[in-house]
Amino acid sequence: MATLAKSILAPGARIRVLVVDDSVVIRRLVSLALGEEPLIEVVGSAANGLIALAKIPQVNPDVITLDVEMPELDGLATLRRLRVEHPQVRVIMFSTLTRKGATATIEALLQGADDYVAKASNVGQLSESLAALRGELVPKIKQFFVLAETPAPPRPVIRPAVQTGQWVFRPHIARKVVAIGVSTGGPTALAEIMPAFPAEFPLPVVMVQHMPPMFTRLLAERLQRQTPLEVVEATEGTVAKPGRVLVAPGDFHMRMRRSGNNVVATLDQGPHENSCRPAVDVLFRSVNETWGGATIGVVLTGMGQDGLRGVEQLRASGAYIIAQDEPTSVVWGMPGAVARANLADAIVPLDGVVPEILRQL
Repeated sequence: MATLAKSILAPGARIRVLVVDDSVVIRRLVSLALGEEPLIEVVGSAANGLIALAKIPQVNPDVITLDVEMPELDGLATLRRLRVEHPQVRVIMFSTLTRKGATATIEALLQGADDYVAKASNVGQLSESLAALRGELVPKIKQFFVLAETPAPPRPVIRPAVQTGQWVFRPHIARKVVAIGVSTGGPTALAEIMPAFPAEFPLPVVMVQHMPPMFTRLLAERLQRQTPLEVVEATEGTVAKPGRVLVAPGDFHMRMRRSGNNVVATLDQGPHENSCRPAVDVLFRSVNETWGGATIGVVLTGMGQDGLRGVEQLRASGAYIIAQDEPTSVVWGMPGAVARANLADAIVPLDGVVPEILRQL
């Protein structure tokens, strides 16, 4: 599936948002939450997908917030038509924290939705609800745009080692684990790379995808149907073994530790890092403590820079670091931070990730 590049926001322009939800309360709440953001303009709302599709030519939105469950034309059916009729419009799904809502959201992300926001189960005070919604939704809308006056960051320089002075030769290290960090755009990216792993892949894979509880389990179940590897949501004590992919569960940090002859997952609800739990940095640090330079670290599409500090430690230990390139990333935040810090041994398109991993073996 084609990935949209970041849109340039001209000076004085605002991001135009169409709010689509069958609940008048949610439409009002989203409109109020976005109304205080100077760079965003709510240009309309719609109670279902049919109304939204009819309104798009009139209001010309840049972003649509799209409810999953709606009458007449639900979120998934609307998304499929959007991707054909209006492929340039960014779509953020609104999901309930239920199995039905989470299942539909995972499906939407795999079908081309750009991101999602989970509806809070307890509304609470209006001011609290607005603040929480604004804090989550506004950054997710802004991540797809860049201000025209913002200078472009310097292009990353790929070099074979972290060093000062002269270039050095990095001897080959026998690799023992693959550690993956991914966020925005992750389900689609993972659905593309997981089938490329061979059935007899000789290493364990450990992974953080930024998602809440239930979503991570459903993602693991969906990925299991697309790859010859064994994909599981990790629980306390799950063993990392060749051909098994451990997905960190939502709302828990996942760390790897040695237990006898095995390496196992251990889970905790320690403080958020980079506003995330699970956090890529937490996993990468523990991977470095457990496997050190025998690691292949992979940073895929995602907002922010979670994983950067962990990559610094891995790279210093001799790990091989792969970053997804900008053209194939939904958001080049996490891999871009690694690339700009000159910590990536390889910056590759999404379809080059698994071949690069296999090349290291």
